[in-house]
Amino acid sequence: MEAYSVFRDLAIIILVAKAFGILARKCKAPQVVGEIIAGLIIGPSILGWVDQTNFLVQMAEIGVILLMFSAGLETDIKELLRTGPIALLIACAGVFVPLIFGTLLYMAFYGAAPWGSEEFYKAVFIGTILTATSVSITVESLREMGRLKGKVGTTILSAAIIDDVIGIIVLTVVVGFKSPDSNPGKVVLNTVLFFVMAVVAGYLFYFLFRKFDTLYPHTRRIPILGLAFCFAMSYIAEKYFGIADITGAYVAGIVLCSLRDSSYIAQKMDTNSYMLFGPVFFASIGLKTNIDNLDGSILLFAAAFVVVGLIAKIIGCGLVARLCRFKGKDALKIGVGMMTRGEVALIVAQKGLSVGLMTPVYFTAVILLIIVSSILTPIVLKLLYAGEPLEEVAAAK
Repeated sequence: MEAYSVFRDLAIIILVAKAFGILARKCKAPQVVGEIIAGLIIGPSILGWVDQTNFLVQMAEIGVILLMFSAGLETDIKELLRTGPIALLIACAGVFVPLIFGTLLYMAFYGAAPWGSEEFYKAVFIGTILTATSVSITVESLREMGRLKGKVGTTILSAAIIDDVIGIIVLTVVVGFKSPDSNPGKVVLNTVLFFVMAVVAGYLFYFLFRKFDTLYPHTRRIPILGLAFCFAMSYIAEKYFGIADITGAYVAGIVLCSLRDSSYIAQKMDTNSYMLFGPVFFASIGLKTNIDNLDGSILLFAAAFVVVGLIAKIIGCGLVARLCRFKGKDALKIGVGMMTRGEVALIVAQKGLSVGLMTPVYFTAVILLIIVSSILTPIVLKLLYAGEPLEEVAAAK
């Protein structure tokens, strides 16, 4: 009978997440904020109604993949190419500024360590955790506000994808300090090969899908094939190239975004995401949080870790965006949009635990950063966009 408890968990998550999502909207906050808070309340930290099972983890992973696939489908490819060089600069700053800030934070708490020592590697790894960006929450918030297709939204998306690629390379290099078998050169090669493969396969599959779109326009077989392509690209990215699966999903969306029926595919994906996978993903962020083991010292470090993590992204990404001639407020939006952490930060932290670069006590700080950044980012973005006309409307006038 224990196997059937998953149905109870899903019922609780969907009902409570949607109820808090509606409440968040009533309070003029994005729906995702309510869903994250719902996960925190029903999770181990407070009520303990739902535990984070392997099944829910996999459901949440599907949710974030669908979200990134939809984001790719809704991307303006011309705008993406136009903002590409700028997004690369922003992503580089979004990796290296948090890396430096995080390293200095650890040393400020536990003392400066000599180069090459065990403590030095641990300090660098704390900085590595801060390099991660989880754009999924920002994507959902921008979509709710109708801002995803604008220049700022496209730049955030592009920079976040590049940020993850650079962050994976940095992680591999840092892990190489503890694991001599790790080969940073191989990771760089795999990354290049993935994008070469994505360009070649994407070109072929685009014309294949365009043929199907001509033969069977506006039929459900097109979204079905698109979903299969999304999952295939996610699997290939992780399994054969060591790239985050969400990057593969986003690339799949980019490949299909110029199809005549791309909006129809996105509509079908949104139905699945809105009803089931989306609430599970956002609630799972709250479910991961357990604050029972916090003491005074780690709580102080965690608070500093959260503040530094947020500020480092805003300073790094926002400053470079300003230097790239974004207006002051738009540059701030980019900095804020890049400060969310999520599944990538958790993957990085778990990797550090497995190789001995981080002790379990610091995992709470990572969870708190994910929670705080996930809640603050949509709220701050909503405030920054308040009173501004939609980009599409403004362009039409």
